[in-house]
Amino acid sequence: MIKVVGLVLHPRRDCGSAVDTIVSWAAARGVTVLGLPDEITRIDCTAVPVSAEEMVERAGLLVSLGGDGTMLRTMRLVEGRKTPVLGVNVGRLGFLAEVDLPDLKDALSAIDDHAYRIESRTAVRTTLPDGRTVTAFNDIALVRVPGHGLAAVGIRVEGKRFVNYAADAVLVATPTGSTAYSFSAGGPIVSPNVEGLIVSAAAAHSSFNRSLVLDTSEHLCLDVLSTSGRLAIEVDGIIEGYAEPGAAIEIEPIPAAANVIRFGRTTFYERARRKLRVEGSAQAGDWDAGTAVVVDSFEQERYEVLVGGESAGVLHYRRHGDRIELLHTEIDQAFSGRGLAGRLARAALDDARSRAVPVIATCPFVAGYLDRHPEYNDVELR
Repeated sequence: MIKVVGLVLHPRRDCGSAVDTIVSWAAARGVTVLGLPDEITRIDCTAVPVSAEEMVERAGLLVSLGGDGTMLRTMRLVEGRKTPVLGVNVGRLGFLAEVDLPDLKDALSAIDDHAYRIESRTAVRTTLPDGRTVTAFNDIALVRVPGHGLAAVGIRVEGKRFVNYAADAVLVATPTGSTAYSFSAGGPIVSPNVEGLIVSAAAAHSSFNRSLVLDTSEHLCLDVLSTSGRLAIEVDGIIEGYAEPGAAIEIEPIPAAANVIRFGRTTFYERARRKLRVEGSAQAGDWDAGTAVVVDSFEQERYEVLVGGESAGVLHYRRHGDRIELLHTEIDQAFSGRGLAGRLARAALDDARSRAVPVIATCPFVAGYLDRHPEYNDVELR
């Protein structure tokens, strides 16, 4: 049984509904909810503000509310502990989050009943030139600083030089990070169940530009060569320091550094196809409109309908204080004629009703939908 739940919130997205769901669920079961002071104080809730250290020490479950960045931050908080992490999508879809807001209450109950499985995640650690130790769950990258020379980096494996890269960046990714910066650099997609590291060069200027896949038992070091410019050291996309020519960056893999909760509703490959927009699958064959899912891409101000993990259409909106304007509905031609525009309109109106937010229907399709569905008269602002 869960006794204490800790919350980690996205710094900008509206997490109020998710927090309310968790607090309500917890109150009915006598569960204590903790949160970080600078995050939960912006939301009117009964979660107890505590330090990160106390939350990690007391919580039997951490819930990440946001996207992949929030999940990475949450996993860094519990690095080396057995505490499981549940990722909840708030806004854009990601790889790491497991549930959307409508499924959150049931997910918490399933966890309380131990009806879930754990997926462990490998991390990488290094010591910066200033002596600080940092950990990444996606990648550690040596990145060219604008105005300086290329990243000239030698790759040493088991103490022996294997290859020198000249590139805009040289990065070491975990399997979790294989779908992030590493993927954009041309690296392979790797299952998170694999214990390994991927070394890739972004925009390589050297004759050898292939990625390397190493076992976590193999010792890896990145040598900043004398011909290199000054390099920024990015840890999960955040600059943590700089490396000068002559620096040696030792990379230490940490298998099973964090535990992510999975319910088995989607596979890693389904999430990868959805997030990376792998084309051709749903369009090429039959697909069931009943499997379509609508999500709120909060930062882009639009609802998206996904079929087989692929974006099939959007409904753009704009917020005006305490009301929302539904602007324009657009369905990809390959998915037209299957009622997806109606799915978008219904989802947007249901969302507005649940938040008690009046709707301005500028979009002709939504306006027509409201005319055909008088049950939504309480939502439209006339």
